[in-house]
Amino acid sequence: MSLNPTVADLLLPRPDWTLLPILLVGAAYAAGFVRARRTGTPWPLWRAGLFALGLVALVLTTQTRAAGLTQGSMALYMGRLMVLAEVVPPLLVLGLPPLAIKARSVLGRVLGVLLDPWVALALWTAVIVFWNVPAGFNASVVSNTAATLLPTLYLLTSLLVWGVVLRPLPSVQPADIGSRGWFGLLAALPMMAVASVWLYAPKVLYTPYINALCLWNLTPLQNQQLSGWIMMVAGLPALALAFVQLFMWLIRLTEQQGLPPS
Repeated sequence: MSLNPTVADLLLPRPDWTLLPILLVGAAYAAGFVRARRTGTPWPLWRAGLFALGLVALVLTTQTRAAGLTQGSMALYMGRLMVLAEVVPPLLVLGLPPLAIKARSVLGRVLGVLLDPWVALALWTAVIVFWNVPAGFNASVVSNTAATLLPTLYLLTSLLVWGVVLRPLPSVQPADIGSRGWFGLLAALPMMAVASVWLYAPKVLYTPYINALCLWNLTPLQNQQLSGWIMMVAGLPALALAFVQLFMWLIRLTEQQGLPPS
């Protein structure tokens, strides 16, 4: 294996069994889009485009040679996880068509629980914290769960987080823009905390990388620090969105306070 792979090398197709559910989701979405177009049901083309981009990013992240280089580069591994957590989920959530789901239906109740801000925050924080403390990360790399399980958990829990922030199902998500802004700030804290530890730690924290031959001639410590930068930069757009939502909420409060009493 070359220690200096190019982008073309990293993007060589290496499909595995996880490609099947991706194809099924894409096929189901395409069928729904075509059916909606034939019946005149509102389904904007830009939503379909964003959903397709999300699926393409998901395939490039999970079905290429880069997915098999976990032990050769912690930075590459973290880059893949950040695509799964901060790029794919918002594209998929924004790509959802307008859905009329009754809050009291079975599906509505399940989604109401999963998209509850405290539930989403607890699951997201558990994944971030457990798999980034040395014991959890070392175990995941040694047991090879880092290859498939951890990326899947990052994707699923981040879908819940972005579902709360972007609120694609208002019928089962009564949260206003202010509470979503505060949620976004809280959800960003675990990633920023982990990234700060990686940036300023004086030694390599994870056993599998202490004496590893890292890609692109990086030392293990440089590899870890680069991972911290990747995680921190990847979290900035979500953090910026949270501040925008809070700012809009404050403007709305100011306008309401200036209105005469009814």
